[in-house]
Amino acid sequence: MVETSGDVRTVNVTRYVTPLREGGSLPAIVEADDQFLYVLKFRGAGQGPKALIAELIGGEIARALGLKVPEIVFANLDSAFGRIEGDEEIQDLLKASTGLNLGLHYLSGSIMFDPLVTLVSPWLASQIVWLDCLLMNVDRTSRNTNMLWWNKELWLIDHGASLYFHHTSVDWRDPSKSFPLVKDHVLLPMAASLYEADSLFHKRLTRDHIRDIVGLVPEDWLLADSPFESLDEHRTAYIHFLDARFNNSNLFIKEAYDARELLV
Repeated sequence: MVETSGDVRTVNVTRYVTPLREGGSLPAIVEADDQFLYVLKFRGAGQGPKALIAELIGGEIARALGLKVPEIVFANLDSAFGRIEGDEEIQDLLKASTGLNLGLHYLSGSIMFDPLVTLVSPWLASQIVWLDCLLMNVDRTSRNTNMLWWNKELWLIDHGASLYFHHTSVDWRDPSKSFPLVKDHVLLPMAASLYEADSLFHKRLTRDHIRDIVGLVPEDWLLADSPFESLDEHRTAYIHFLDARFNNSNLFIKEAYDARELLV
């Protein structure tokens, strides 16, 4: 059975196919009751539900901006999966992830983007760099591009390292927060049209979009290790953080251009 939650569908995991041993998060390919395969991100992995929150918000903002992102779903994981898995590390992860997790539609036949093999236009590069500056995504580098080449198009994956303010005590109200790690962005050398991308995205993305996307975050993800006194306050923090960066995008564009000048 497939249900819906806002604009994000909910599926039930029916089969654990294989682990994807990437870093410490151990995502996996799973099959769901809609007969599709998904890359499952576990709530019980290293960064916990905060990584799932960043994945959901980052992916859906990218989609709202018109960028290619695999469909994101909520994925229910039954406690039985933890009992039948032979690998103890995976078994512990499955047990810790019972309930609602996050899945991305598996793009069968896709390959990891390699900037030395596939050329990206300055226009598309600028849009992606702009997005990652907004989200403060630290994980789109030459070591791990977190982009897939599929059906002759570039698809964005893995936004779990975005919004890293929620892992720290940094003030989320500060719109001038610097993002020095933009210098490591794999597409920064090609991103020659950031101001044009900014103009387009200010027409495509609104505060209502941001509020609606943050509103998709499940309550139990927000309750886990929350520094806030209420769910409303927690959601409001994400909305204010994104609003502040969006309304002051000229600051992170200048920072990106300054970093780019040192590369080209």
